Amino acid sequence: MKWIYKITYPNGKIYIGKDLTGTFRYFGSPDSKLLEVDFSDTEKRDFTIRREILWQSPDALDQEVNKKEVEFIKQYQSNNPVIGYNQWPKFKE
Repeated sequence: MKWIYKITYPNGKIYIGKDLTGTFRYFGSPDSKLLEVDFSDTEKRDFTIRREILWQSPDALDQEVNKKEVEFIKQYQSNNPVIGYNQWPKFKE
């Protein structure tokens, strides 16, 4: 199964990602340096995130999944640093 997911962090910021293997335990790969500065040491001690599957397909080509990921990043504006942690495609105001 291939899917596009949305991760929501305790501060309300989001990250949109894709998984081409359908790995249940995968929670994305946002830039850890961006996450580090957004949370205090105390907050990092008890940290809960939420992952939602936004779209899935058992037979989509990888190129289709890549395109869908960009569509969702733009839809949710998760590439806007105020809203999320996606760094690509670059946010245009």
